[in-house]
Formats: sequence, structure tokens, C-alpha cells
Amino acid sequence: MITGLDRLRRTAAPRAIGLCATLLIAASPATAAEDASRWDGDARSAVRLIAGSSPAGTTAPLRAGIEIRLKPGWHTYWRYPGDAGVPPRFDFGGSQNVKAVEVLWPAPRRIPEEGLVAIGYTGDVTLPLAIVPQNVKKPVVLRLKLDYAVCEKLCVPAEGKSELVLAGGPSSQDTALAAAAARVPQKVALGQGPTFAIKSVRREDGTGRPRIVIDVAAPPGTNVALFAEGPAPNWALPVPTQIEGAPAGLQRFAFELDGAPPGAKYEGAAITFTAVAGDAAIEVATHLD
Repeated sequence: MITGLDRLRRTAAPRAIGLCATLLIAASPATAAEDASRWDGDARSAVRLIAGSSPAGTTAPLRAGIEIRLKPGWHTYWRYPGDAGVPPRFDFGGSQNVKAVEVLWPAPRRIPEEGLVAIGYTGDVTLPLAIVPQNVKKPVVLRLKLDYAVCEKLCVPAEGKSELVLAGGPSSQDTALAAAAARVPQKVALGQGPTFAIKSVRREDGTGRPRIVIDVAAPPGTNVALFAEGPAPNWALPVPTQIEGAPAGLQRFAFELDGAPPGAKYEGAAITFTAVAGDAAIEVATHLD
């Protein structure tokens, strides 16, 4: 476990072959705009970039995505991996005409791992991207180096490299990107929402370690998964578990107040809760008062 091109058209004429070879050597892999890059990976997993449509004249961020393809029975991790695993690491440093890239995260699921609970994805997943160009009048060359982990019974490190030109125009990947974006949790306020909401977060002190208790409202019969993240990546909060005692119409979760890095205080810490119920997902940011 971890703790850590295009096609070259050939002709019978030698001069044409020589010209094509010269162009192939001189050009970079991103010489033309496409809506998907090549897959980079192996039999366990592979990665590619996809581009969404960008209407002419818009100043909105460009839409793209990172597709991760997983072999059946394998999984990879969310931005916070839970009790085990490592989160993906993105490097867009080699990109051209890129001011900022925001990675969006579709709702994850609980994954049992040798008595622990990991958080991640058990099937193919697309992470939507919102890209701000430095110059909106010029195309973007997006270059990605992705370090991630894939697991079945054992976990192995994986790496994917991809490059794609984002020049706007129509794309065949819009449906896939829209589906992935629909799975990104909606950011809402604590208590907001009539049928699906994180209603309350409170601290309970007893004879043992203090714990955080969370009440979630969800439609009857809905299975809810709840995740908690600290204010920084070096926090490692336990995965909340469902407990009894919730009032009618609510589901109650709790976790021990543990996982802060040395010197950090729990009082006033910014905590992000993500609740997933079927196809619905919400994200609530609050503080431990």
C-alpha cells in the first residue's frame, strides 16, 4: 500500500514521405485542436484530457476534463483519501497560455480497504476542469502530469501525461463533461435545503475523546455517505460513521476529534463536509466552534 499524432498520411512518393517526416520531427504533439488526447497508461488504468465546447467571444473559463479509466475491480482516490491511500497530484506547469486551472471533484464513495475506509472512485471517472487563459484570443495548450494511485488488493503508483490544444469550437465531449459536472457536489450553507441538507454540526465532550456529531436530512430510505475534511491537506480527520439516535427524518453521523497536525487547534477550525445521497451531493463549509 502506498503511504505514498496525429496520423501520418503516407504516399508512394519519396518526396512526400520525407516532407512528412520532417514535419513530424519539428512539430509538437499539440499541433492541431482535437477534443480528446491519446490515452496514457496500462492495463490497470489510463488517463487522457478532453475538451468541451467554448462559444466564440465568451470570457468564461474554458471547459475541459481529466478522464481516468480503471480496470474493473480497481479504484482510485478522491482529493481526501480517507483512512488509506493518497490523493491525485496534478502538474499543469508545462501548459501554454494558462493563467489558472481549477480541478472539480465529482462525488466520491466509501471504499472498504482491509478494515479501513478509503474515499474515492470505483469506476471510470472524469474530473471537470475550469481553465482561465492568459489571453482569451489565443488557444490554450494544456499539458498535464498526473501522479495517482490505483488499488485492487494492493495499491500501485500510476502516472499519466497528456497534452491537448483548447481552441474553442464544438466538441463531442460535451455530454461526458456535463454528466461529470452534474456529479460535483453543490456548495450550500449549513442547514440549507428542504429534503437534503446538513442540518447541524456540534461537538460532544464526554469521558473519552471529544467527538463531532452531524445530523443530515435526506429523503426516507436514502443511503447517505458523509465525509469530513480539515482546513489543510495535512489534516486527517476520521471518516464519519452513522450512529443511532437521530430524530425522525434525519440521519446521524459522528467521528472522534482526531487527526489534526501537531500544534493545530480544533476550536474554530474550518471543516468541509460532503454528503452524498444517490445522485445528489452537497458540500458545506463550517467551523468547529
